[in-house]
This record gives sequence, C-alpha cells and structure tokens, in this order.
Amino acid sequence: MTEGRIRLDKWLWHARFCKTRGLAAKLCETGMLRVNDQPVRKPAQTVKPGDRLEVPRGRFLLMIEILAAGTRRGPAREAATLYHEPDPGRRRPLESDAWEPLLDSDPDTPATSGPPENA
Repeated sequence: MTEGRIRLDKWLWHARFCKTRGLAAKLCETGMLRVNDQPVRKPAQTVKPGDRLEVPRGRFLLMIEILAAGTRRGPAREAATLYHEPDPGRRRPLESDAWEPLLDSDPDTPATSGPPENA
C-alpha cells in the first residue's frame, strides 16, 4: 500500500463516521459517498490526505478534506484531527435518511460493548 493511503471504509471507521468497519463498508456500497467529486461504491477505494470527501452526517451531506490517514480508531478528539470541514456553509440537506443506522449518532459517545438489549 502506498504511504499515506488507506481504504475508505477503514478511514470512515477511524474518523468515527461509522460505528463498525462493516457498517462503513455498507455505507460505501450505497453510492452516497464521493471522493474528489467521483462517486464511490467500493469500500476498498483508497483515500489520502488532501482528498475531498462528501459524506452523510446527521441530516446533512458534509464536504470535508481528509487531513490524515489515521492509524487506529481512537477517541473522538483524535478522530476529529483526521479531517477538516473547510466551509460548513456548503452542507446540503439530505432527502433520505435510510443510511442513518450506519453512522455514529454521536461521535463523542463511546459505543457500548455489552450484550444486545433484546438478548
């Protein structure tokens, strides 16, 4: 792998846009993501610092710039250093929220690791 490049699904998981890497892969397959204005449908798409990414967050589509590839899924403060939103005014509202279960609802709240409530 080229230095500084990382799979998109892994980067989304490191940056805490998705709760699990599997959900990050599913988000990639929805076709809602764009890297450098090109639609992406494969989780194996590589990204690097300087790439522009359109990613759903809440009820908006964010336009962010990737600052670092990341080496792990760390705390929210560390994840926030992996990207920058140059112009928050460019957020676009989304018509559908079908992808919402794939994303971390609150990146500052750690995911629970206990058993499911219905088990």
